[in-house]
Amino acid sequence: MSPHPAPTAPRPPLRVALAGIGVVGGGVVRLLEANRELIARRAGRSVEIVAVSARDRHKDRGIDLTRYRWEDDMDALVAADDVDVVVEMIGGADGSALTLARHALGAGKALVTANKAMIAHHGLDLARLAEERDTPLKYEAAVAGGIPVIKAIREGASANEIARVYGILNGTCNYILTQMERNGASFAEALGAAQAEGYAEADPTFDVDGIDAAHKLSILAALCFGTRLDIGAVTANGIRNLIAADIREAEALGHRVRLIGMAERNESGLYQHVQPCLVPADHPLAYVPGALNAVVAEGNFVGRLFFEGAGAGAGPTASAIVADIIDIARDEYGPAFAMPVDSLDAAPVADAGARVGKHYVRLIVEDRIGVLAEIATAMRDAGVSIESFIQRGTDEEDGVVIVLVTHAGPARAIDAALAILAKSDHVVGAPMLMPILAL
Repeated sequence: MSPHPAPTAPRPPLRVALAGIGVVGGGVVRLLEANRELIARRAGRSVEIVAVSARDRHKDRGIDLTRYRWEDDMDALVAADDVDVVVEMIGGADGSALTLARHALGAGKALVTANKAMIAHHGLDLARLAEERDTPLKYEAAVAGGIPVIKAIREGASANEIARVYGILNGTCNYILTQMERNGASFAEALGAAQAEGYAEADPTFDVDGIDAAHKLSILAALCFGTRLDIGAVTANGIRNLIAADIREAEALGHRVRLIGMAERNESGLYQHVQPCLVPADHPLAYVPGALNAVVAEGNFVGRLFFEGAGAGAGPTASAIVADIIDIARDEYGPAFAMPVDSLDAAPVADAGARVGKHYVRLIVEDRIGVLAEIATAMRDAGVSIESFIQRGTDEEDGVVIVLVTHAGPARAIDAALAILAKSDHVVGAPMLMPILAL
């Protein structure tokens, strides 16, 4: 063998079309231009944008798009002979985004997307189509923005059995909770600050009700446990009902409040839930501030893996998208969910009521004799053991704040106790129930 093998011919450029040129799309354009030479060296070939498409051709996006072919019809991106990869940044679970994704994969084009809703609802069908056409489906940017958690779980931890995966999956909610924690703000005040800073939309429902986090959790669960995506099995409780007293009481108990997405598989099935939790102050998630995201995966050989970083924004999301493009340029891709679709299990939904743990319960009650005894009786009758009963004289507009911390017990017992108290004339409004995260 010659000590100096003949050089191979340079590979042709990877030709990319972008659908949707909003904040993230603009970030992709800037990143591919700014790091053009570095990306080419790492990819083993140059990466070139050849076409773009969006609703408004004339909108000022702060970037020069005149060097790229503009297509008013997104289907033209798929039909073009000079396009190897379609990057979908339109958004939405259905509609034009899903149509484009199906057409691109059906035509044998590689697809890169940041669309967590589309993947959560239609990921199995898209993955099967990608397998049939032997073409990549990549979605790193769909979960936790710029954090490379999809790649780490799908590839770096692929030899491990994952016991559970959980984390802070929505930066808007984490920003709101941080404002409440640091400034003593009410939920409404903290939400207003998040909207002023551009972290929350005018209609924040998708974020504050846990829907966005639920989409991301379902994707992580499929990757970690080899199960079929089932967004309908993910239950979500958001942070709308939190009050400033919850944040203060959590701190007094040595905890912080975080919106946690948790997925865990056991002998009864797959548990997937998004809800605010009390996180011990010495847990890494308690130190994740502002709009950051963080994911914890626990493997049977690798132990605890912790990923933290920016969960949204033009730069981080563009970074994840371009990383997927580089993988495609290298011909590094496999099944979208780490194994072929036919190998994914259809796991039953685990009985959430059987989960055992400690809980924080906050009630607002009328200030009158006998209310505490009524609460204690409801807990006793439901089989809930109370560890601590806290009344600091904290008044809300409609009553007095009462906080309970329970001993470890099944969640269904807490639900039964709260169902009893819901019939009381002395309990004002809905209670706040938060599991206490165990280390």
